Amino acid sequence: LDLHPSPTRRSSDLVCYDIRFPELYRDLSRQGAEILTVPSAFTVPTGKAHWDVLLRARAIENLSWVVAPAQTGEHPGRSTWGHSMIISPWGEVVAEKVTDTGPIVAEADLTELRGLRKRFPSLEHRRL
Repeated sequence: LDLHPSPTRRSSDLVCYDIRFPELYRDLSRQGAEILTVPSAFTVPTGKAHWDVLLRARAIENLSWVVAPAQTGEHPGRSTWGHSMIISPWGEVVAEKVTDTGPIVAEADLTELRGLRKRFPSLEHRRL
């Protein structure tokens, strides 16, 4: 996986199925990722059961922001869950659009994130 660094942030793109593989996210956070994006087209049954909890877990485990735009509505042969979210590194849903379309916005203070990672150095303590 490749990290997309910029002068102000480090982010990477994954897709919805990847949410089930925490090691992908851990590798990105090891590389310095601060914002993890997860565009999605979860179906209604799997979205209802897993979407929120898996996104929040990846944010918390990696002390990273998670930005998860999600397709919503009826499509040929399936219905998608929606629930676009922005989740803080502490696992709080700070913005959400349940079934409507359009943007959601949240302020991600990356200086605060870096301070949190220093005060709570769980990423450095991982051993496998």
